[in-house]
Amino acid sequence: MAESRLCVALTGATGFVGRHVLVRLLAGGYRVRALVRDPGKLPKGDAKLHAVRGGLFDEAALAELVDGADAVVHLVGIIMERPRRGQTFDRVHALGTRRLLDAAKAAGVRRWVHMSALGSRPDAVSQYHRTKWQGECAVRDSGLDNTIFRPSIIHGPDGEFMGMVKGFCCGLFPPFMPYFGAGLLGQRGAGILQPVWVEDVARSFADAISNERAINETYPLGGPDVYGWPGLYTTCHKHLPGAKRGRKPRAVPVWYATMIAGMPGVPFNRDQVIMSQEDSTCDIAKAQEHFGFEFAEFEPTFAQYASQIS
Repeated sequence: MAESRLCVALTGATGFVGRHVLVRLLAGGYRVRALVRDPGKLPKGDAKLHAVRGGLFDEAALAELVDGADAVVHLVGIIMERPRRGQTFDRVHALGTRRLLDAAKAAGVRRWVHMSALGSRPDAVSQYHRTKWQGECAVRDSGLDNTIFRPSIIHGPDGEFMGMVKGFCCGLFPPFMPYFGAGLLGQRGAGILQPVWVEDVARSFADAISNERAINETYPLGGPDVYGWPGLYTTCHKHLPGAKRGRKPRAVPVWYATMIAGMPGVPFNRDQVIMSQEDSTCDIAKAQEHFGFEFAEFEPTFAQYASQIS
């Protein structure tokens, strides 16, 4: 149990992963300051939770967030750019991280736990992964005691990904489960995945704050199981209540998906198409050793929560 005097500054608290991390932190006894645009989205009734209204480019809000904090847990990220709202990969992943780091250092914070992504690297094809790498570099160069996590795709009943999969399996349209495949007709397939349960990710983030072995370490995170897109869809289809009989995975050619990406009404962007062609797998031995638990298998975990997906 963490001492209640320890204070964690948390970003992304109302997001998919952030909701689970917040529960872990409060259950662990931490006082939490959460940077949010809408405090009404935070849970009520816990005196250890304090909302700071604002964003990553609000200097006063950042100063309030980190004042007296013992650690920062930085989860904010985007998968879709919305330039008119000021939400671009560069602005959120790179510049926003640097702004928060500056505020944390000015306040004397020494501990930083950071959300990146598997595939983050300087020469990545996708802007998403390149800017995630830039955020990582800013963290490493900050001089703070840092821990960086790079998860594969994260699954859980309240996440957008599983909501999308449920729509493909149970909805009226499209009449198949689409994924992006290379080749003229998509016949050459796509990358493989190592889905990791959101509770395992949240536990890792919360435990990292007081885990000295995690200082200045970077951890790839994934579950123990590896799937291709068709196999993942088929597994989910088997356990989802209301899944349409005969619904099968089918490839949408990458060349076509890239051509229409970002058009009005199209629910994916070019970076998502690009990233789907890369393997998102990793060695999880170090993470499991340092945090002392084994990550959950995908199918039995999914089967337990499949009926809860909205």
